[in-house]
Amino acid sequence: MAVFHLKGKKLKGELRVPSDKSISHRSIMLSSINRGEVIIKNFLPSEDCLNTLKAFLELGADIEKRSDEILVRGRGKRSLKEPFNVIDLGNSGTSIRLISGILAGQPFYSVLTGDKYLRRRPMDRIAVPLRMMGAQIYGREGGKYPPLTIIGKEKLKGIKYKSPKASAQVKSSILLAGLFTDEEVEVTEPAKSRDHTERMLRAFGVDVIEEGLTVKLGKNRELEKDLEISVPADISSAAFFIVGALITPDSEVLLKEVILNPTRTGILKVIKRMGADFEVVNRRETSGEEVGDIVVRYTPNLKATEIGGEEIPTLIDEIPVIALLATQSEGKTVIKDASELRVKESDRIKSTVTNLRNIGADVEELPDGMVIRGKTPLKGGKVCSFGDHRIVMTFTVASLITEGPVEIDEVESVSTSYPGFFDDLKKLLR
Repeated sequence: MAVFHLKGKKLKGELRVPSDKSISHRSIMLSSINRGEVIIKNFLPSEDCLNTLKAFLELGADIEKRSDEILVRGRGKRSLKEPFNVIDLGNSGTSIRLISGILAGQPFYSVLTGDKYLRRRPMDRIAVPLRMMGAQIYGREGGKYPPLTIIGKEKLKGIKYKSPKASAQVKSSILLAGLFTDEEVEVTEPAKSRDHTERMLRAFGVDVIEEGLTVKLGKNRELEKDLEISVPADISSAAFFIVGALITPDSEVLLKEVILNPTRTGILKVIKRMGADFEVVNRRETSGEEVGDIVVRYTPNLKATEIGGEEIPTLIDEIPVIALLATQSEGKTVIKDASELRVKESDRIKSTVTNLRNIGADVEELPDGMVIRGKTPLKGGKVCSFGDHRIVMTFTVASLITEGPVEIDEVESVSTSYPGFFDDLKKLLR
């Protein structure tokens, strides 16, 4: 258990939060099936991303970890080897779902598992389309949950898949499997999800065509580039300090080199509607992704807002800390169309609502979201993390404004995405 009571402190200074988790995962995956040498700078050394790296070492990839970069000597998409061991991906849903797409096109046997939280997360959303493409995939409860057994096929079938949810993981899994067929491959979503896979595939020379909400693979599906990838800072990690600065009197922080990909910046649109005092400066491009520096200042007169629809995929990971922000806004904030939160590292709707109530917030749980009535004083209290790193970080930030201490049952789970969170928070506290 850890106890936090930071009221009376403010956040001041500048910080480069850890590198983007999504891009770090993909940089290892695509470099390992590329034919060429790739240098990866600013790789995120969190548990999730290191589990991806270990998985590809187990699959025979030539990966060299240096002091400040990673060198991957790729030998092509057919170069992976059948793993000797079961591949343990820890807590990482991104890893297991995307790697499954690559393994679907490998003519060998592999088994993917993870921790107790990952083994509760649904995998049928990727198993169904990958089976349609010709892979054999087995799991618990009819293939719904890990461990997953995958028997891949050297040449898969094409697919035109209409995804019931906007999910970058589903889309990416299918596109990665699509590298192992010359037939038509396309994915259509109900709303646009993160497009890091598409951007990085293009950087490696793959033909990727976007038509509205449909993404297709073109004729060239070979990855044959010598590249340098510099991973920008993660807006999902920056979100905790964005919200902390907005709700804590006299705070002002500068968050450097943050990714500004339009499929990821939903939180900036939301805080703008709420009247937040912030600005984005020094915009530039790094490795095919737009980045910039974000200046955020304390804003005492925030307004409530409604969040839903196509906006949800652009801020899905930030909803717990946005809900905390809503407790400090004037009026009723409604978050809807976010049922995907039910199957994250925890049921993030239930875990967010339960813990906000525990510290005194006026919040109502919905099947697909929540309603938060703002300007109710937060008193502090006991918080259950549910093993979820984003819940731990959200309620640590909450302790900046609670009257009493916030007691969190465990804080070790932050290492899955942000191992240095508490150190970085300490750097900004004044």
